[in-house]
Amino acid sequence: MGTGSGFPIDLILFGMIAAFLVLRLRSILGRRQGYERPAPPRPAATDLNLRTGRADARGPVIDAVAEPVTTRVIPKPDSPAGRALGAMREVEPAFDPVRFLDGAEAAFRIIVTAFAAGERDTLRPLLSDETYAAFDGAIAGRETAHETQRTEIRGITLSTIETADLHGATAVIAVRFVSDQINVTLGPDGQPVAGTDAVTEIIDLWTFERVLGTSDPTWRLVAARSA
Repeated sequence: MGTGSGFPIDLILFGMIAAFLVLRLRSILGRRQGYERPAPPRPAATDLNLRTGRADARGPVIDAVAEPVTTRVIPKPDSPAGRALGAMREVEPAFDPVRFLDGAEAAFRIIVTAFAAGERDTLRPLLSDETYAAFDGAIAGRETAHETQRTEIRGITLSTIETADLHGATAVIAVRFVSDQINVTLGPDGQPVAGTDAVTEIIDLWTFERVLGTSDPTWRLVAARSA
């Protein structure tokens, strides 16, 4: 996802990118946690096309299912992470933790789904060099195996700022995401080889980094792992 512009510019940047992108890096981005929920049945005759608001008789599109409300957790001001966030505001007054989570959630959706679609151009500006190399290698491996990925993020139920640190002007913030997703890997014949059509709760811990007070407003993903 001019000097002092802060995360609002990030939100515009993320919004311009985020549309229809698909999947997650299963081994790097996280693993299934808890239970699997069956996907709700689609209407038999037609489906509602959420892009147009019209019924589409040609086949299933995106289910018209309400997303769960995201619960957000910001560290207390007197905690180590809270003090670090306060120090970030001193370096860059426009920085705001709530708006940061807005952008982090948008970045999560973009990166997870762009990985599935193999959208390297979308991923590149949002990832550090090392993280991009890992994503690129996984995409290349999938392409070699002639596999495709299908991912739907049904909702982000929780986003929590777990840790925050400031090293000079470099801000580092780790966010725990709890999301409901459908993830299926399809082989060359179009048959599932991994994953499930059931809605599954996924827990990820992502770390974002940015140099504050610079003209570059983008918080880049520098680490991602199962939580």
